[in-house]
Amino acid sequence: MKSLVLEKKNELSLRDFPAIDREEDVLGPLDVRIKLHTVGICGSDIHYYTHGRIGHFVVNEPMILGHEASGTVIETGSGVQSLKVGDRVCMEPGIPDPNSKATRLGIYNVDPAVRFWATPPVHGILRPTCVHPEAFTFKLPDAVSFAEAAMVEPLAVGVHAATKARIKPGDIAVVMGAGPIGLVTVLSALAAGCARVFVSDLSDKKLEIAESLNPAITGVNAVTGDLFARVMKETDGWGADVVFEATGSPKAAAQIFQPLAPGGCVVMIGGQPDPISYDAGAAMVREARVENIFRYAHVFPRCVAMLASGAIDVKPLITRTFDFDESVRAFDVAASAPPADVKMQIVMPS
Repeated sequence: MKSLVLEKKNELSLRDFPAIDREEDVLGPLDVRIKLHTVGICGSDIHYYTHGRIGHFVVNEPMILGHEASGTVIETGSGVQSLKVGDRVCMEPGIPDPNSKATRLGIYNVDPAVRFWATPPVHGILRPTCVHPEAFTFKLPDAVSFAEAAMVEPLAVGVHAATKARIKPGDIAVVMGAGPIGLVTVLSALAAGCARVFVSDLSDKKLEIAESLNPAITGVNAVTGDLFARVMKETDGWGADVVFEATGSPKAAAQIFQPLAPGGCVVMIGGQPDPISYDAGAAMVREARVENIFRYAHVFPRCVAMLASGAIDVKPLITRTFDFDESVRAFDVAASAPPADVKMQIVMPS
């Protein structure tokens, strides 16, 4: 079975990968086998492609990419009860140790032993089929397409961030960054009850996309505009109740407290590979609450439900689709970061 393989930094190939076939030959009693349909291209996939590593996760040998996925169940283990052959599903890509302390405490996403697709040495799912635990596989309602379902994984980040922020109805939020994670965070903040969301980015095109999602969204160019001044003007000098940092930029992170209201909350989403500047004094005088998120936990069913009901619409964020045989080109296009694109997806062979 052909897979999209990151051979090494800056080198991708579509080829047979016998090792993964052998690894997933046996189906456990609580597992399902899934035929993949749609796989999203994530920023982490691109970073592994262009840099060969993310922090201490290093690609030392060929690795299959991809972790945002939807598909169809084609086989079930003997003990599976909630799924059957033919069910359309999406999959949570991080599998923790069920007996770890983190899992028992309900924070399984920070389990040090978690096995996460396309994170070395664990292979991803840009391949025809995969085996996955029933407990981390979620049936899709008829109203949710395969493309939308492959957006559940990034959407889960935004929903987890909004949950951590403890948003109240009528809150004002700022989201720094209008990439895929920034925009799903914008949508999540509105769904959680925010009255308005200001979003900043370097790309005017991405800000146009953001503002097209909802009239409650206001875009501010991070270079030509003044986010702090705009937020203060629109809030009578009080500031935003919540600030989400979704750029991963040290420069942006250094400014997180500027637009924050007294007693407000900052949620750090964007990954920072190195230590960053942190204005403890600005945080202190606001008595700010600072939250950090690492992926997500317990939110996939919520995301599926919101897509099904229309509470969140991710379709405008899917800006380009490629066939599986175009995967290498798809990654090259994604790595060039076209300003008019948000989420690119790959459709697997039927």
